[in-house]
This record gives sequence, C-alpha cells and structure tokens, in this order.
Amino acid sequence: MTDRYDVLIIGAGHNGLVCAAYLAKAGWKVLVLERSDQPGGAAITREFAPGFRVSACAHILHMLQAKVIRDLNLKAHGLDLGGPSIDTIALAEDGNHLTIRQRSIEGAQVTAAEKAAYAAFIERMERHAKALAPQLLKTPPRLANAGLANAMQLAGMGWGIRFGLGKKRMQDFLRIVGMNIYDLLDEVFESEALKGALALDAVLGSAMEPRMPGTVLTYLYRLAGGLKSTLTLPKGGMGSVTAALADAATTFGAEIRTAVPVERVLLEGGRAVGVVLAGGEELRALSVISNADPKTTFLKLVGARNLEAGFAHRIGNLRASGRTAKVHMVLNSLPDFTGLEQDALGNRLIVAASRKYVEDAFNHSKYGEYSDQPVMEITIPSVADPSLAPAGKHVLSAIVQYAPFDLKGGWDAHKDSFVERVVDVISAYAPDFRDKMTLVECLTPVDIEREFGMTGGHWHHGELALDQLFMMRPTYGTAQYRTPIDGLYLCGAGAHPGGGVMGAAGHNAAQAILAGDK
Repeated sequence: MTDRYDVLIIGAGHNGLVCAAYLAKAGWKVLVLERSDQPGGAAITREFAPGFRVSACAHILHMLQAKVIRDLNLKAHGLDLGGPSIDTIALAEDGNHLTIRQRSIEGAQVTAAEKAAYAAFIERMERHAKALAPQLLKTPPRLANAGLANAMQLAGMGWGIRFGLGKKRMQDFLRIVGMNIYDLLDEVFESEALKGALALDAVLGSAMEPRMPGTVLTYLYRLAGGLKSTLTLPKGGMGSVTAALADAATTFGAEIRTAVPVERVLLEGGRAVGVVLAGGEELRALSVISNADPKTTFLKLVGARNLEAGFAHRIGNLRASGRTAKVHMVLNSLPDFTGLEQDALGNRLIVAASRKYVEDAFNHSKYGEYSDQPVMEITIPSVADPSLAPAGKHVLSAIVQYAPFDLKGGWDAHKDSFVERVVDVISAYAPDFRDKMTLVECLTPVDIEREFGMTGGHWHHGELALDQLFMMRPTYGTAQYRTPIDGLYLCGAGAHPGGGVMGAAGHNAAQAILAGDK
C-alpha cells in the first residue's frame, strides 16, 4: 500500500494526460499509470530502426482542441504547432494527381465548375460541422431516467444545432446526416478522383465503407474536430504532442509512473477504490479513471462478474474490431512519384482512386481478407523534419486499409504477403519505390492490440457509428463518463466524442468529475 490519491488514471495516452492535467491543475492528487515505458499511448514517436523514428499510429495533427491547448498552456510546455501545413494529394498512376486544399482543388483535369462545386461543398459541410463542434467539448445528455435537467440538456443539444444552422440548413442537415457519403458525393461532383478522396476521409481508421449509412456523419465529425486547424506533421512526430501534455500534467502536480500495467480495478462494496498492478501492488484512491477502451475497462479490469448482466452484454457487443494497419518504411532516398516534384512529397499522399476503389478495398475485409488494392494515407515526415532520419535518408509512414483484425489464416502467416501488396500499390505511383526501400515494419491490428492495449486494434476504441456516438458512446448507462461502478470513470476515445488526437474526451471527463465530489 502507498499513499492515498484523489484519482488514479489508467493509461497515459493523450486523453489520460489531458484529464490528469486538468485535475492536477484543480489541486487534486493525481497518479497516472502507464503499461509501456513511456507516456503517450499510441500517440508516441518511436524508433523502429536505428536512427529512424515515426509516429506510432496517427501521424497527422489537426484535431487537438484549441481550448485544451489554451487551458493547459501547452505551447509553454513544448508544443510546437509551427510545422508546415500540408495539402492532400490524391495520387493517380498517370501522374495527373489531384491536389486538395482547404478551399480549393487543382489538377486531375478538374473543370472550373467542379472547382466551384468543391468550394460550395466545403462551405456547406463546414457550416454543419460548426454546429456540431460545440458538442465535442460537452458531456452528452442521458437518454433514460434522465429527469428534467437532462431532458432540458437533450433538448438544448438539438436546439443548439438548430440555431447554429438556421431553418433551411437544419433541413439539409437532417436530410444528409444519416446518409452514406457515396450518395452525397454523387449529388455534387463528377470527378471520381475527388469523390474517392473525400470518401476516404469519411472512413479512415474505421471498419466502414462509403455506401454505409452514417458515413456523412463521420465525415462531419472529422471536420468538426479540426475546424480551425490545418493538417500538420508535428515536429518530432506525434510524440512531441504527448510529451507536452505529460510535461503540463507533471508541472501541475500529477505523477506519472511508466512500465506499470494495471491488472484489475480494486472493488470494495461495489465501488472502485483503487487498482492492483501486475506485480500485486495495490494503489488506492477516491476515484479511478480509465483511459483504456471500454471492453478492456469493463470486461478485463473490472470483470463481467462485477457488472449487471445487461450492461456487460452491451459492452461485449460494442463493435471494436480494427481493420487498419500501420506500415513504416526506411527509404535510402526519396522515390520518384510520377508527376510529383520531390518537394511535394512532404504532403499527405492518398491512394483512393474512386469511391468504387474504396468500396472494393473494404469488400475483402468482410470475408476476413486484406485488401488486394488497399487504400492508404501516406506521409514522408522526414521531408520537413530531417531529425526523424539520418542525413539523406527518409522514413515513410502509411495508414493502410483494410486489414481485418481477425484475418483468415492469421497474420503470422500472411503479414509478409500483405506488405508486398502495400509495396506493389505504392510502386504503381513511384516505379523506383522498391529500389529505395530497405526496411519495413508492419503493425497489424493484432500488433496494435498487443502493443498499445486497444481491444481489436481499433484506433478509436470502437466504431464511430450512429449507434456508438454522442449519448450512445460507448453505450447508454455510461455515456457521461461515470460508469455503473461507483467511483469509476472513463476518459478515453471509447467515450464521447471518440477517437482522434483531440483531447476532448479527457477534457470532458475531467470537467464532469470536477463538477461532482471527489
């Protein structure tokens, strides 16, 4: 037994660190417990070969909430947002690529009418996203047994969106929010290159494809999280972001212990009173906050036997099976992408030739297969940040879909062939790519689960779907960060508003806890 804390936080991922910083800033005695040997969770910069470093999972920053940056004074703690903003380049095998900026597009023989349609579409979508954005930093209302206060909060959520949009735009919002992105894009655009690129943004990191209902909402979610931000590659990788968060938390007085896996939540009289570490050490606190995913939190750390059967059943049925892999590569020099100058290689390069291409890539995963022609989000961060690789050499980082967690035949038998498909696809755009590549690391969803503790290797701790968002995230009965276990809270991506390096869930959990008693 050690000194008693006000709160123990399980997991030093970015949301856990945000939550810790807010609580410590408020004067609470906070201890953060991290299973790996450094804080940051999946948002770390890791060396995968001697001298070569990459962001472990997410590699582009654009959703970190301005309020979190401001409240925690993250710039004073080393957060550097001065890196270059990047464009999205939708690759074409013939070199006639499409460049997508915040308000404009060019290339791929797009017409003046298509350019005007894109500008109008983005303005329309950003208006809808702007109405949703305030909900990201609020505790969602309850659905059942809510009482007058929560009924008013639920009504206020709806009216807040209504007043944010106005009558005509609200009608449009209600029409499209449950739609699939495939059909919406068909209403607006002719260019398949453009439609494929926008469709990818609606399904990136998920187990969804463009024809699925609700993919317009996931597209708006992505916009809402980063409305005032440009896409950037943080200097030093994503680990520089979580390093700033850890520094802020410890400066405010929080303690962070690494290499201390939590084995279970300690319960007494049905209340969480601490944790038991893997070595048997007990730590006690007035409250326990879990940054782990909901399935890990409830089914492993708490145990289904300690939960009401219906609630345990709902948690067990959460869709959290990842279909996204992360591939890192060492490059001896920059490859020659057909039709691209080498200084353009510092941008976000995507492989999503059309909506059908994305759909066909997904279809393989329905049958437990990886995509024969995967979609990808590729960055070469060392173009702008030479510190990530030795002089003259580079690192490439690719998010690759679709790669199902439960691959038929298992990943041990098929990882090499999957990597070969990834290399073949990139080589279609850069014919000398195979000659420039010398080493590969592939993190399948199974590897992501093992290394970062995410059930199913799902980046968002659960699908961002209509039935698993807002007051339904992760499920009714625990959508307000409190859980059915007294003294136990959630603060991770499995809680509202979900995944992405935005820090909103950690912020919201801290505010909900501060609003109550210790």
